[in-house]
Amino acid sequence: MTRPWAVTSKMMPMDWSGFNPMPFIPAGVGSVSGFWWRETAPARVLPATPPRPVPVPEKIITPIVEGSADYVKGNRLFYGDAWSMIPHYRYIGNSFLSLLTKVASGYWHIADSQSGYTAISLIALIRIDLDTIYKDYGMPNDFLIKLNQHDFRVRDVHIKPVYNIGERSGIKLRKVIPRISWVLFKGFWRRLFFKYVIRDFHPLIFFYALSFILLTSSIPLAIRLFYIWASRGDIPDMNALALIFTLISGLQTLFFGMWFDMEYNKNLK
Repeated sequence: MTRPWAVTSKMMPMDWSGFNPMPFIPAGVGSVSGFWWRETAPARVLPATPPRPVPVPEKIITPIVEGSADYVKGNRLFYGDAWSMIPHYRYIGNSFLSLLTKVASGYWHIADSQSGYTAISLIALIRIDLDTIYKDYGMPNDFLIKLNQHDFRVRDVHIKPVYNIGERSGIKLRKVIPRISWVLFKGFWRRLFFKYVIRDFHPLIFFYALSFILLTSSIPLAIRLFYIWASRGDIPDMNALALIFTLISGLQTLFFGMWFDMEYNKNLK
């Protein structure tokens, strides 16, 4: 199980009596389940359950306190023999969503995007409009996208995955992955428009847009080619050339867009 933590400036045990719950419906880490806050703390929390006195892991909160990161999250996928510790279907599903989140969020160095074991600076949390965060299983992914729009630094720390202790998950990958993928797709284009058009201009927006047009155009070309091949036993030359052109050009522009995006965000670690 994973749980995010609050941060105090002196890294002392947290006194929860000064925190006030805001009215959100508890729904686990997949939802914005409630925010407990105190104006004197330099960081705020996104708790999955109501807070209670527990030890705070220093490796999660230290980068926030030292000012070297604005958001720190746990990474269970790279901890030792994580493959044998995490149910395989969850490991694979998490890895796939982490890959999509890298592209959508611009944080190419992070993994385990579904981890709810997090700490965030007060400055970052004030800047983010919490009302616009997706309030379901895609919440951690959407939150990363919003952080990148404002150039906040995000860091991964390796944490031990804990499973098979009686927990029951309501996640069904066949439903969750398409839903989160759609959240990431929309958030990806919003991030590009906000960051590379409104705030500052960067030509990578053209590379991504052109790759989307070319790769989308290759789908009907591929369907037509295989249909004619299956029905007539012949491959139309112009169709094949057009398909090859759109695929190669689309992938090239996509990779250039990724490269520019990676370079632009390389300092947000």
